[in-house]
Amino acid sequence: MYQLIALCLLLLSLPLQAQQVEIRGTRIWTAPDRTRLVLDIATSVPHKIFPLENPHRLVIDIPDARLKDKLPVLKADEPLLIGIRSGVRAGNDLRLVLDLKKKVRAKSFLLKPNERYGHRLVVDLAPAGKGMGKKATGDKPRPTPRSRLRDIVVAIDAGHGGEDPGAVGAAGTKEKVITLQIAHKLARLVKKEWGMRPVLIRKGDYFLRLRKRIQLARKQRADLFVSIHADAFRDRRVRGSSIYTLSHRGASSEAAKWLADKENSADLMLGIDLNENDALLATVLLDMTQNATLEHSNLAANRVLAKLRKVGVVHKNKVQKAGFVVLKAPDIPSMLIETAFISNPEEEKRLRSKAHQAKLANAILAGIKSYFTKYSPPGTKFARGGRGPEHSHVIGSGETLLEIARHYDVSLTSLRKVNDIHGDRIRAGQTLTIPGS
Repeated sequence: MYQLIALCLLLLSLPLQAQQVEIRGTRIWTAPDRTRLVLDIATSVPHKIFPLENPHRLVIDIPDARLKDKLPVLKADEPLLIGIRSGVRAGNDLRLVLDLKKKVRAKSFLLKPNERYGHRLVVDLAPAGKGMGKKATGDKPRPTPRSRLRDIVVAIDAGHGGEDPGAVGAAGTKEKVITLQIAHKLARLVKKEWGMRPVLIRKGDYFLRLRKRIQLARKQRADLFVSIHADAFRDRRVRGSSIYTLSHRGASSEAAKWLADKENSADLMLGIDLNENDALLATVLLDMTQNATLEHSNLAANRVLAKLRKVGVVHKNKVQKAGFVVLKAPDIPSMLIETAFISNPEEEKRLRSKAHQAKLANAILAGIKSYFTKYSPPGTKFARGGRGPEHSHVIGSGETLLEIARHYDVSLTSLRKVNDIHGDRIRAGQTLTIPGS
């Protein structure tokens, strides 16, 4: 009799054990303003987080859960975390403890499955005293001093990042990695240019909200926003680069959002204090601003597309229109560059090549310079005229000396003379000095 009861109790306990939620993976992403912990979970779960002090810790309790894999080992330079450890409490409940270097503010939320991931529990950490998901103080652009000429600011945005890998090629190449590599190369080239200053929107492997990217560009008073991507399509034969600017429909919908935010719209209108009686004025001013921005987005994009044609195949011969969120800053000319189709095996291989990445970065820079040479913002060194002192060019695979001379509108003789070249033999990766005006 007792054996039968024990057997029944054992059978009753099996379904309860089977219902325990699995934590299938744990990842850490570090951004300049926060650290994100992501837990891959089998299903949506209740959870609780709370801080402890002396020393600083953050506790995450998940009922009826168990770890399937090991917790990650953190790098020594992780700004907020010392380490992560786990334990079991109350029989089946999982407790994770984050050992902290300092006091933090934390928030957690659940994400539903998408085409790439299942259920996820996300915990965001930021240093105590800094806002989490709110506009930080000092986010308004600083006024530009009028007493001196300033550099043109180019915001370079590497698409995707962190938990969002973007498109993935057949060989496993992740779009987020390629875009960051090209962005860094482009930033180094821009930095060498007279009268220009680069701003990297994403500097490492972390996730940034699309509108946060716009905010960072506006905070730096960017004159141009360039978002770098690598396209994908179900047909692997599709190839070539393409460039997008914001469609008029996307601009119209964005205008409504900006006008709904008095602070943003006032900031956009050169400091004019807008109130309910100024609604018509705000609409007219914003419409004028957006029309000018769209026009210059297209002018800049066409010049970059012309240079990309010299690098390889273009997927579309004209600049395309779309409603990409990162293009929606009403006061910054913006473009999104699909450098190639990472889904095409040949293009995926080229995208992994450092020499080809340099070739793309050089082409994008040449297009940007061509645009600003003709349409220089007032108060900039470019607006004063001339190209300034000499600058450099990193030779890409397959480039010839004659092509580079034509690319920069300089004579082949002057290019040879400045670089002490007596023939036409050059090599990929070599740095050339481009003579200035």
